[in-house]
Amino acid sequence: MATADTIAPAAVMDDELAGLIEDLGHGFGPEISAIVAGYKALALKAHTTDSTQTALTVIGGNCPNLVSLAAAVAAHLGNPDTNAALRDLPAERADQVRDLTGQYAAYNEAFAPQQLLSEASAAIDGLI
Repeated sequence: MATADTIAPAAVMDDELAGLIEDLGHGFGPEISAIVAGYKALALKAHTTDSTQTALTVIGGNCPNLVSLAAAVAAHLGNPDTNAALRDLPAERADQVRDLTGQYAAYNEAFAPQQLLSEASAAIDGLI
């Protein structure tokens, strides 16, 4: 017999989320389109409480998460040592890009409210 946790209602996106997905899903290259498509699928999935907890934790909770991954990729892309496309920039500009993307990654680690999504996941089970 099915339970409330195994049968979830169809997901609905609000206009703001749908607009973000529409704006980012086209024209920025196939890699970005694939990322956006993944987020869209995640938003529209008929979730269980278990899959909701997992998604919240992986998006930005206290574990390896997608927010940290995005920051690490930004730092990687902004570093001429790991992105050959930046190696021909004047040294001052290349250093500025490296510093700014490195700062972004560091700020993410220091200031991202990872605990909030971890607490939201725990709240689903009534643990907080």
